Amino acid sequence: MTKEKLSPGMQQYLDIKKEYPDAFLLFRMGDFYELFYEDATKAAQILELTLTSRNKNADHPIPMAGMPFHAAQQYIDTLVELGYKVAIAEQMEDPKKAVGVVKREVVQVITPGTAIDSSSQDASNNFLVSLDTDGLSYGLAYMDVSTGEFHTTTLSDFDTATSEILNLKAKEVVLGYQLPEQEKHLLTKQLNLLLSESLEAIEDLHLIDNALTPLEKSSAGKLLAYVKTTQLRELSHLQKALHYEIKDFLQMTYATKKSLDLLENARTGKKHGSLYWLLDETKTAMGTRLLRSWIDRPLVNQTKILNRQEVIQAFLDHFFERHDLTESLKGIYDIERLASRVSFGKANPKDLLQLGKTLSNVPMIKSILETFDSPALEQLVAQLDPLPELEHLISSAINPEAPMTILEGNIIKTGFDEKLDGYRRVMKEGAGWIAEIEAKEREASGISNLKVDYNKKDGYYFHVTNSNLDLVPEHFFRKATLKNSERYGTVELAKIEGDMLEAREESANLEYDIFMSIRAQVEKYIQRLQKLARLLATIDVLQSLAVVAENNHYIRPLFNTDQMISIENGRHAVVEKVMGVQEYIPNTITFDTDTTIQLITGPNMSGKSTYMRQLALTVIMAQMGAFVAADYVNFPIFDAIFTRIGAADDLISGQSTFMVEMMEANQAIQLASPHSLILFDELGRGTATYDGMALAQSIIEYIHEHVGAKTMFATHYHELTTLSKTLTQLVNVHVSILEQDGEVTFLHKIAEGPADKSYGIHVAKIAGLPRNLLNRADTILKDLEEHSAQIVAQVNPSAVTKEAVSTQLSLFQEASHPVLDQLQKVDVLNLTPMEAMSTLYELKKLL
Repeated sequence: MTKEKLSPGMQQYLDIKKEYPDAFLLFRMGDFYELFYEDATKAAQILELTLTSRNKNADHPIPMAGMPFHAAQQYIDTLVELGYKVAIAEQMEDPKKAVGVVKREVVQVITPGTAIDSSSQDASNNFLVSLDTDGLSYGLAYMDVSTGEFHTTTLSDFDTATSEILNLKAKEVVLGYQLPEQEKHLLTKQLNLLLSESLEAIEDLHLIDNALTPLEKSSAGKLLAYVKTTQLRELSHLQKALHYEIKDFLQMTYATKKSLDLLENARTGKKHGSLYWLLDETKTAMGTRLLRSWIDRPLVNQTKILNRQEVIQAFLDHFFERHDLTESLKGIYDIERLASRVSFGKANPKDLLQLGKTLSNVPMIKSILETFDSPALEQLVAQLDPLPELEHLISSAINPEAPMTILEGNIIKTGFDEKLDGYRRVMKEGAGWIAEIEAKEREASGISNLKVDYNKKDGYYFHVTNSNLDLVPEHFFRKATLKNSERYGTVELAKIEGDMLEAREESANLEYDIFMSIRAQVEKYIQRLQKLARLLATIDVLQSLAVVAENNHYIRPLFNTDQMISIENGRHAVVEKVMGVQEYIPNTITFDTDTTIQLITGPNMSGKSTYMRQLALTVIMAQMGAFVAADYVNFPIFDAIFTRIGAADDLISGQSTFMVEMMEANQAIQLASPHSLILFDELGRGTATYDGMALAQSIIEYIHEHVGAKTMFATHYHELTTLSKTLTQLVNVHVSILEQDGEVTFLHKIAEGPADKSYGIHVAKIAGLPRNLLNRADTILKDLEEHSAQIVAQVNPSAVTKEAVSTQLSLFQEASHPVLDQLQKVDVLNLTPMEAMSTLYELKKLL
């Protein structure tokens, strides 16, 4: 800060900045927002603004940067998307009427978790999360300020809370307690979250129910306090905080969802190639958000799943009616966000016209839905509220050609307000009145070229040239003198001018007041609009799932309580969509009641991962209520899916591929139940071969004996296939290979039994490695196989067979040798030192 004396305006800036030290302060000065000091220096660099200075001739010039107020949104968006906060300080009085420095106040703080006006904002939710703790459990609440959604829950530990924050794709977390440094580092550095603080909770019984736990009320109250502190207004669109339980949905970690490409393709980060891309035939922004939510949180309640299935089936059974419904949904705008704009006081005439158009479509949608024969659909239809009185208000009041702004006039329809119509009549007919006066005075005066003109300085006036000055009537009064002419007025002309100017000014003010009154009336309907939005979104998602099911020939899945999985000719729905139906090879998946583990062997690129993901994706689609890609599906309702698919280091947290593998394996082992699904792909490959095989076998045995979850375990360790002899609920399956004339073809078909060998060198050949390199690899492989056979022969001569020569040494094969036999007979505890030396000498000779 400068030591020099500051102007009152700069002192005002510093006083406001003290209240918002963690935000860029945009300080309104006329038509510009200005930034000063460090804010200016930093913003100029980020936003590529011109950095100048205030008091350039002072010893300590104040850095300064600015932007036009009408273009500020794009700059605000950039700062917020980069994770910064922006405080907007507006002029609170007319500078022309202000005494001393113009009064300014912060009217809103825009943060990554509260942004609602971003020009780049899509239909997705933007969740702001709060976290609180009582020392034992964690209270988590989240809200989308742009839609009013508000939820809260209790979680057992910080890791679970972190996973939920990741699942919500939050950008900002509001902390209700002092976070330990290690946990703060995780959230800020590893997860790149903006952390804010809110230590005092608001007790709002309208939004925060007493039925919530104390911890849930605390986290929800602190979140609400933060939102009100930053938004600085009453938000009538916020909905009551709803309690939810993670166990009420199919549980999946963020890593699982990412590995299964649910909402985006993990490799590209784009929608294309994800389950969301496949299923999205929604016609509304609300439907799009809800579809993402359903994919993210599939159900575990069979009744709710079957209700969704019933509606989809009804849509499939009525093609023409569904087509009419789809067309009607195209006229539905984003009611949730329109309602929030009304609540924020930001709704403009175009917003209300969109709301009115939406409401005008609802009766048609309701009429179409009433033609479907479905009890489940009837429950939805019965709740559809078209709000006819609100639709009538908007359609009768708002001009269809109204501009975006509320200050330009031309907002209200003629015929809606009698006084406004009077003003408009004066403005419209005033020009005719002036023309009549002009004609009357021309004839009376005899000045043939007499005419009425207008400018801002003189208003309306009669223009008389010097040659006609002697004909000027007595009731004319001079307004201005020019070189070759004079300007005159009359009482009659002045009265009409006054009426027209008053009408122009007063009509603009009256239109503004009428619009604000209408907007206030719309605000009273927000809760009903939000309920309508939820119903329309649900209908939109269900019709979308019906369209996808019909276009891709999906079937309705069945559910059982026998812990049996039966999928006939199942397909990975997304891969099939990308490849095309003709090229995709389906697979049947079967787990009988006595099978919990499938051990899958086969080479890379043969389809093991796709086979495993196919099952997970089928489960997710089915438990969303959607139809699935298969000829027949029957399986139990799963409570969770755990995966370890693909190899990746977590460089940010310093964890290797193998550490990530072990952590995900541990999570599955610790949290899975007999009703869970586990998918492990090549577990153990991130360490030395024997280490990896030992861990892989012990994990399989542990799941078999202690967890009981349905498990697919894909591996290159062929030695593990012998486990089927000792683990009664494990079966071997493999990917079929066609080997002919030295060429190998992957059939992408799963068959019973173990694979006989690996085909790594063939995969390398497909990848295009040099031929001489591949020939050398073949030679080395043969040497290794022969060496393995020799070791097998030395340890257990009876084990040498034709098959043994062409396979790897089995780590878990029980070994036998004369030295071992002799060792087992030695009574070590009763040997004298001399006898021990003698025994050791004999054993060494024998070896």
